[in-house]
Amino acid sequence: MHEVEAFGPVSTVMTYDTVESAVELARRGGGSLVGSVFTADDALAARLVLGLAPLHGRVLVVNRHCAKDSTGHGSPLPHLVHGGPGRAGGGEEMGGIRGVLHYMQRTAVQGTPDVLSAVMGRWVRGSRELDPGVHPFRQPFGALRIGDTFRSGEREVTLPDIERFAAISGDYFYAHMDEAAARRNPLFGGRVAHGYLLIAAAAGLFVDPPLGPVLANYGIDALRFTQPVKPGDRIKVRLTCKEKSLRAGQGYGEVRWDTQITNQDGATVAQY
Repeated sequence: MHEVEAFGPVSTVMTYDTVESAVELARRGGGSLVGSVFTADDALAARLVLGLAPLHGRVLVVNRHCAKDSTGHGSPLPHLVHGGPGRAGGGEEMGGIRGVLHYMQRTAVQGTPDVLSAVMGRWVRGSRELDPGVHPFRQPFGALRIGDTFRSGEREVTLPDIERFAAISGDYFYAHMDEAAARRNPLFGGRVAHGYLLIAAAAGLFVDPPLGPVLANYGIDALRFTQPVKPGDRIKVRLTCKEKSLRAGQGYGEVRWDTQITNQDGATVAQY
């Protein structure tokens, strides 16, 4: 039964006693494009998915909340795997965009940060910083170069800054407002500035205010706070043009910036 793939209309009903036996029955096929699980029990679904995944390219889980909207057992979707291991062929059908990757070569590139930046068209940390001669925010999209960098002056973060930010934001977390409690925190050992206060202060350090080529802030990717900032610490910002992409037909482009906030000792306190 499990050695012959009989395309429908053929169906076989098989009973099982445990989740493990259900998984074993499904795995006997030696590989499949897709397996479907119908259950109202999320915990049971999780156990079945983990058991079925090694021999199925896709697992469809259906319950009462999604049954009407389900795309069905065999429907290939553009951003999901439609292929499978073992007898399913070990590849992906072209119904999914990921199948294109099987026609591409993956190649590792070794070199200095400058070489990697040139190859990828994207600034890599450690690459040369270029001086555009003016603030990067004054540069039109076409004139802005990958690697163009602005370095700000310093700003001291004070206790009144922290308290005003708490009042404005409503964030009175003890690490910012309660010295005795903050001292008990093994990460801080005393009151520290809000992370988002640092981000706001950094913007104040690098933004060029007048009307110019910059239209809006699109968002922040991969933000990390790497070291606490305490009252009396001084911060500064390095802002580097990391990547550019033109929005076709829109008349404008998107610029991604590599941003590093450091303290008076040169240690990185935040980056994105």
